[in-house]
Amino acid sequence: MPGSSVPSGQVRRAVEDAHRREWARVLASTVRVAGDLDLAEECVQEAYLSALSAWQRDGVPAAPGAWLTTTARRRALDVHRRDRTLRRKLPLLVVEEASTDTGDDDGAGATPLERGDDRLRLMFICCHPALPPETQIALTLRLVCGLTTAEVAAACLVPEATMAARVTRAKKKIAAARIPFRIPSPDELPERLDVVLTVILLVLSTGHAAPSGPALVRADLVARALDLSRMLVSLLPQEREVRALLALALLTEARRPARTSRDGELVLLADQDRSLWDAAMVQEGCALAAAALAPHPGRFALQAAIAAVHAEAVTAADTDWAQVLALYDELARVWPSPVVGLNRAVATAEVHGPAQGLAEIDVLSTDGRLASYRYLHAARAELLLRLGREAEAGAAYERALLHTANEAERRFLAGRLAGLSGLDR
Repeated sequence: MPGSSVPSGQVRRAVEDAHRREWARVLASTVRVAGDLDLAEECVQEAYLSALSAWQRDGVPAAPGAWLTTTARRRALDVHRRDRTLRRKLPLLVVEEASTDTGDDDGAGATPLERGDDRLRLMFICCHPALPPETQIALTLRLVCGLTTAEVAAACLVPEATMAARVTRAKKKIAAARIPFRIPSPDELPERLDVVLTVILLVLSTGHAAPSGPALVRADLVARALDLSRMLVSLLPQEREVRALLALALLTEARRPARTSRDGELVLLADQDRSLWDAAMVQEGCALAAAALAPHPGRFALQAAIAAVHAEAVTAADTDWAQVLALYDELARVWPSPVVGLNRAVATAEVHGPAQGLAEIDVLSTDGRLASYRYLHAARAELLLRLGREAEAGAAYERALLHTANEAERRFLAGRLAGLSGLDR
């Protein structure tokens, strides 16, 4: 009726919120009908566009995700009805029976993965060994986890243009090589599991410290990582690295209430009020981390163990930095990466002094992958400040600010810079 429509601003906010919260779930469900990633993505995008007018006319539905899923799946079915040859021309992402699945079967005879969440199922499908691991990660983060190209690029330490090209090449390879994507059988899961775990870790990291935006944390991404981690544990309870990832997610999220002040300002780990940490999450996370650690721990178990050492310290001064450094030594051996090296350098500074930690960071500064990594410049600034080299610290803070788009982090860095004495500002 005229005059009864929902205000356009309210509808736009509802659609934006649904995009943040529901994109991955809607896409994963639509793929099962579309049978093709590009078609599914197109149908989901059209569903979101339709929501702008439909919700203004009819009101925002009580379950936006369900409305969007139904709309996108119907569009996919319409495409198949108009062109029955589509699935012969484009590579299928799922087996024939699944491509026309309506989601109404009872799951009888299905594997645990087939009975699982659509998002988790699609993650394993996208992490196909015929694609390079970095491409699997990029494709899954972008399409399944709903991260923007810029966020995926930041998580993978590459320029945004490089990441966009990587995703495009992945789609072209799928089409050109006619890669037969399907739900992997149980014996095929191990070769895909490590990439799936890596994707969930990157979602967790992106949510824990949002690359951009007003808030330090993207709570929706952290919740998604926790949900996916718990689902994986229920599907693969015997896998220690799966339990370790859940431990790391729990211990990371447990600190969130203390990571910002009441007015949203960033609080460093050393300055946090640890009584605000979620005790139940800490207890569960530490128990899972301990169970996953030995023997021969993998990279997720080692990261969870490091988080557990921090979580078990009553105060920052009680942190067993020697143990943290030893764990980073082992992590760098099994998973050499520049970010691990940076975190190890911070631990080195705590054990052997800021000069030695700074020397390690200066070596890492020559790695092009860290050139725009804000935490390298911020960590370098902190160590320079501890050494009394204020002018150099100021320059490092300025570089960190140059590469920081998160507003909470920018305010923190600007405050640090403004607090330095003897600078010509």
